[in-house]
Amino acid sequence: MDFIELHDIHKTYCLGEVDLPVLRGISMQVDRGELLALMGSSGSGKSTLMNILGCLDRPTSGQYLLEGREISDLAAKERARLRNHMIGFVFQSFNLLSRMTAFENVLMPLMYSRDRVSEREMERRTTELLEKVGLAGRHHHRPSQLSGGEQQRVAIARSLVNNPQVLFADEPTGNLDSRTSEEILALFEQLNQTDGITLIIVTHDPNVAQHAQRVVRIKDGMIESDAASLRAGSAP
Repeated sequence: MDFIELHDIHKTYCLGEVDLPVLRGISMQVDRGELLALMGSSGSGKSTLMNILGCLDRPTSGQYLLEGREISDLAAKERARLRNHMIGFVFQSFNLLSRMTAFENVLMPLMYSRDRVSEREMERRTTELLEKVGLAGRHHHRPSQLSGGEQQRVAIARSLVNNPQVLFADEPTGNLDSRTSEEILALFEQLNQTDGITLIIVTHDPNVAQHAQRVVRIKDGMIESDAASLRAGSAP
């Protein structure tokens, strides 16, 4: 059984009297532990597809199975509960709270988790994750005191604090220079290979997509191609 299965997914937005189709019959599978890139230009539908995969939105029609469970018809509260338990997100703009330290930003999702975790366990988990992403000495720094790359590392640590099974990264290097981008992508690869996290990167950049094992190209709301990346294809 595939970890993620999509069957004929459509998404249409109603703008007044006008229907705007964004996804036009997406069918695909994602294996557990896969590192996948969803690639496409602006307006291709890739972000809408990520929102559906990440349980932020529902398809207009079609079937979405996550670990064999039908997700398409879940109510908003059920989707929120599923996100909290299984899914992490990293965004281009970092989305850190400016008045909180790096430690507090990472800790915050645990404060809202339904899982009962002791204060000592929350602090231990937060400390370990900051060390994992290379920020052992930056716990008490606020976002304004951190570089862009460091802020994104905080955001990655925060996305991992509830032990998600799948992590979505939406243009995660869009605000970073090329050297820092490579460092962040190497961190994603490490998390995928070492921790076995299923990782889906949404990007328009072929240099980012080549870090994935597989690249699914979206164009006009449909899958244009689905193949191993050049890097994966060249591996022995």
